[in-house]
Amino acid sequence: MTTQPLIRLSGVSAAYDKKIVLEDVNLTIYEHDFLGIIGPNGGGKTTLIKLILGLLSPTKGSIEFYRNGIKCPGISMGYLPQYNSIDKKFPISVYEVILSGLNKQKSLFRPFSKNDHKRVEQILSQMGLEEYKNHPIGQLSGGQLQRTLLGRALVADPQVLILDEPNTYIDKRFEAKLYSLLEEINKTHAIILVSHDIGSVIQNVKSIACVNGRLDYHPDTEIPSDWIEQHFGCPIELLGHGNLPHRILKSHHRQENTPSNA
Repeated sequence: MTTQPLIRLSGVSAAYDKKIVLEDVNLTIYEHDFLGIIGPNGGGKTTLIKLILGLLSPTKGSIEFYRNGIKCPGISMGYLPQYNSIDKKFPISVYEVILSGLNKQKSLFRPFSKNDHKRVEQILSQMGLEEYKNHPIGQLSGGQLQRTLLGRALVADPQVLILDEPNTYIDKRFEAKLYSLLEEINKTHAIILVSHDIGSVIQNVKSIACVNGRLDYHPDTEIPSDWIEQHFGCPIELLGHGNLPHRILKSHHRQENTPSNA
């Protein structure tokens, strides 16, 4: 059974101060996708995410959204920002952080409902944070804070979950738990994951977008070693573990990705 599209970028370009950052990007995100976005610093990964989130308008091309295969003005998206953009000194508890993810679901002057609080309790359980729910975020470890922010992004049940460098500032032990959690979330949500950690991306996502001014899409986790060495500026040895061995791709092509089969 073919999955339905959620987001489609067609011939998209973006620029800052008249300097082109991304050019002629074609990409489609489908239901239950788990897309990894990799590329060197300054290559356009963050710009691509801003385009998808609607924080930046393309200079060329179009971005379309779909619900049940029908074009619509927009879809719900949950966003986990980079760790270093969070003020850990802000006096707010784990519970309050996750609850704040429901702000867009209610009117300004309406209090949170019993169902809202029930949903937060569900997310606390899913993230394994029940015992920390009243703790200020400044008292959390890196892994606990990432789970809190992931819970905030997930609490409103978005169609797409976007994660920007989620494994930064966490140790390898929690990283394994994080990807296990994302694997479970991916059963019901599409995920877009931006990361500089190529090895972890290869082992955990379903498809790859290589971004450096342009975008090269791979419908699986095979990445050409020559692309990595050229755009990262150094040789990088990739070791595949588990059930996803590393393989070398043929040369990049510039065609839009096609849907995978469920």
